[in-house]
Amino acid sequence: MATNPTGLPQRYLRTPEAARFVGLSIRTLEKHRIYGTGPRYSKLGGRVVYRIEDLQAWVELGARASTSDPGIGTVLPAKRHAVIPPAHAGQARR
Repeated sequence: MATNPTGLPQRYLRTPEAARFVGLSIRTLEKHRIYGTGPRYSKLGGRVVYRIEDLQAWVELGARASTSDPGIGTVLPAKRHAVIPPAHAGQARR
């Protein structure tokens, strides 16, 4: 994991680093944020930051063991949805 100049592990990622972390383009992660289908984020002033734990939880929401495994939730596509299904809405909130 990357460290900042103080030597402490990085806990918050800006959009470009978060997109690389989850394997998406910056624009796709931005679209997920706009449509409410992405990982939790925080605004610090005008900056968007993601906690590593929230990125990992969002990715884990889409984890499957097989094609027939319903999993614990669904990672929706980055587009407008009329209603967000309960599996996605049930994502742990802090």
